[in-house]
Amino acid sequence: MKSIERIIIKLILIQVICLLAFQAVFHRADSFLELKKLAAYEGVTKNNYTKIIETFNDEN
Repeated sequence: MKSIERIIIKLILIQVICLLAFQAVFHRADSFLELKKLAAYEGVTKNNYTKIIETFNDEN
């Protein structure tokens, strides 16, 4: 059982290291500019909050 736990811990550490490495590469290479353009095109960066009133028909 300990060997399985060691393998799982090693896999988690590899995942964390890869995540941090790729995040650093993407931030330095300005690869997020394309994603920012896509988000602006979709309109998810704007604060377009509309008031939604929901009514429920309570039939008890």
